[in-house]
Amino acid sequence: MSKLHYTLTTINLILNVIIIISLILMLQNVSLIKSDLKDTKVYFEEGIIENQRQTQDQISQLTENILLTQSDLELQISQLKAETSADFSGIIQNVIPGVVSVATDISQGSGFIISEDGYVITNAHVLSGGRYARVLTYDDLQWINAELVGYNTEMDVAILKIPDNNYDYLSFGDSSNLKVGEKAIALGNPLGLSFSVSEGIISGLDRIGPNNLPIYIQIDTPLNRGNSGGPLVSKEGKVIGINNFKLQGSENLGFALESDEAVKTINAIFSQQSISLEV
Repeated sequence: MSKLHYTLTTINLILNVIIIISLILMLQNVSLIKSDLKDTKVYFEEGIIENQRQTQDQISQLTENILLTQSDLELQISQLKAETSADFSGIIQNVIPGVVSVATDISQGSGFIISEDGYVITNAHVLSGGRYARVLTYDDLQWINAELVGYNTEMDVAILKIPDNNYDYLSFGDSSNLKVGEKAIALGNPLGLSFSVSEGIISGLDRIGPNNLPIYIQIDTPLNRGNSGGPLVSKEGKVIGINNFKLQGSENLGFALESDEAVKTINAIFSQQSISLEV
């Protein structure tokens, strides 16, 4: 073999090695580029998903805020109507589903639901002497048997329980902030006429009742037989008293147990019966 041929063979071999090495490096670079592209794609996909999640959260929060604002606005409009034109229709629409009729085998009165699971407040004298108690809610067409939970005769407050059913219920307001001249509405079942409403004003505060305690609100809202145990409601739709009694022979001179004392009495009854519920 000539020296020239040997040299050419060596050169070809070196060139082939260089080409092979170049191809290997190129393939490695392609693999790295693919890996980088894959990582970049994953990064962007995760970013898109996170942005979508944040956007959805923002939309949900905005929707919730709109609903809360709408609810607050509707309440403010109802209060404004109540203050300026004696129109309690907005408040009544929200409150009356929580009002009930209460009956025994010998008497009939009113009451209201104070919890979603069906605890009902009425006057103790509505149940006095009865062998059983029944409740008629705003949405039902039939009487529901009720269980007596407890009562306080001095405060004339009794608590009944009807079967669990996700009821509309009323909340208590603060009676310590009431002022003479404020408007109020009495809801109940006067003379057997279910779910009636009468409007008036607060005529006096800290009136002395049959228990010789100055814890009654005087109202010019008419109270008739059957109104006993129903709620006295403020323009905010809160229970500020439990309709209790009227002076015999008087017109538009009724009295309601103020809500602060009613709440203390109700919570005391719950505590006595080992019921873990407070209003």
